[in-house]
Amino acid sequence: MNSFRGKTLSWSIVNGTLELVLDRAPCNEIGSEMLIDLEQFVAALESCARDTHALIISSARAEGFCAGADLRELYRESQSMTLQARVAAVRDYLERIHRVLNAIDDAPLITIAAVHGVTFGGGFELALTCDLIVADKMARFCFPELRLGLIPGFGGIPRLKRDLGNAVVRDLLLTGRSINAAKAQAVGLVSQLAAEGDARRLARATAAQIQKFDRATALAAKRFIKPVPHEELRREIDIFCELFTRPAVEAGLRKFVESSEALPYLP
Repeated sequence: MNSFRGKTLSWSIVNGTLELVLDRAPCNEIGSEMLIDLEQFVAALESCARDTHALIISSARAEGFCAGADLRELYRESQSMTLQARVAAVRDYLERIHRVLNAIDDAPLITIAAVHGVTFGGGFELALTCDLIVADKMARFCFPELRLGLIPGFGGIPRLKRDLGNAVVRDLLLTGRSINAAKAQAVGLVSQLAAEGDARRLARATAAQIQKFDRATALAAKRFIKPVPHEELRREIDIFCELFTRPAVEAGLRKFVESSEALPYLP
């Protein structure tokens, strides 16, 4: 399958590059529908990769790349469950999203996240699966999970530790503060800065550069310098599920859901 349009995203092959575009209002929150669409994408990834050298992940939403997990859906569905059933459902969801993100992380082609605006929580974690992050100068990165009594659950901390020094990892995780694109480039998170609205064009130019080189060599280099931290990823799921049983988490989710702010995930 060389193209697909689902309820929350689409993908197609453009000039030898596979392009995945997120498009779910308001800011590409990853809920059950997007997870299903992402699972369909990774199921087709290997066959699409035979005809491409690079993958670009971007957003069609003006608000940003992705605001993370759909917390409203998570809270709404958990209210009718026992605590044991809630934890089981959360574990199943995390294991599914980890399979998706691990497949993108280890994809047999070079991957580029073209991000702008809000790149928070699970959206930040999705970007971290990519080999390169190209950021619009207005992009902002944040792990806001601690305000909910949780840690990032989509693999963000093991992947950030793989890519950056511990001082930056601890600051992002423990303070919940956001950093802008310029700071992200300065610490080595972002490989290229783009003018506002120009991240996808710059990502396409980067993909064209990648296509000049032998694919097998590029993949060998990728896997040498970017191993997937499977053991830490599995531990992350366990810690998240342990924390999810605490009353502080339900209180944090309720506060988020009841917020009247237009963008309650902003710091």
